[in-house]
Amino acid sequence: MSNPIHILSTKTLAKHQKQALLDLGFSVTETNFIKTENTDFDLKEINDNLIFTSQNAVQSVLHHSKCGELKSKNVFCVGLKTKSLLEENGFTVEVYVDYASDLAEIITLIYKLENYTFFSGNLRKETLPKALKEAKVNFNEIQVYETILTPQKIKTPADGILFFSPSAIESYLKENKIKNEICFCIGETTAEALEKITKNIIVAEQPSIEDVIEAVIEEYN
Repeated sequence: MSNPIHILSTKTLAKHQKQALLDLGFSVTETNFIKTENTDFDLKEINDNLIFTSQNAVQSVLHHSKCGELKSKNVFCVGLKTKSLLEENGFTVEVYVDYASDLAEIITLIYKLENYTFFSGNLRKETLPKALKEAKVNFNEIQVYETILTPQKIKTPADGILFFSPSAIESYLKENKIKNEICFCIGETTAEALEKITKNIIVAEQPSIEDVIEAVIEEYN
């Protein structure tokens, strides 16, 4: 029997996600290359609309004692899972898109006269704040979580690597090199972080973990 295809995930997968690969004969290694921690913050000077670009930011805000006071406000968010998490917790999502660049475009073109509070992490990209500043949109930003890189050396060679964020790529490259592996990326922003390093990049059709796994299955079947 030929050796199984070995997949390295730079984040621990849910049981059913990993099982989907194991059932098809892949071997899977999982290691978290980043971790996130909620930070202390004040919920003051909150504007009429809220912006969330990650589930991590939502989780952190949900832990705040005054979170309930925010639920009357409209929310603009990035990502289907982010939207679901907000709605499950009683928030009203006005606009949801897959990428921060799309959200920047919608706000600056259609909702420019509104004011916003952006809940962010320490390693967030400049895409959204830069676009809002340039369009003179009234917003403030509150950092509600921290992303911490947790680099480690991987000893077992992989055929494919799953990446879910630019920061996980940065963390992975501190201790490892990318050679001929196929890099499966959750979205365009993650893929851009690899552009100077490898041409072996496959981007999931939709930015979700399930779609990354689907891309792996399609590639090797």
